[in-house]
Amino acid sequence: MTEPDNQHRGVDAARLKEHELIKELENIHRSRHDTLLHASPAALAAHTTRMAELEEEYLRRHPERPVSSGRTRSGARARTPRE
Repeated sequence: MTEPDNQHRGVDAARLKEHELIKELENIHRSRHDTLLHASPAALAAHTTRMAELEEEYLRRHPERPVSSGRTRSGARARTPRE
């Protein structure tokens, strides 16, 4: 990656303080839908790359994060269908 490419992607996710990482994740998730619908292919690719970097860093820092049973396959299958 060239230096100009790196500049528009922000601070390396591993260098972010915890509160900064959370703020970056909140911002990027909030902007995802609009980016998907309206951004250029290059902007969408950059957004996807940055989102993956931030998410990977969060998971690296929090490998034992709590997982809601409703967010697993078995939990989803156990839900009753809506009528």
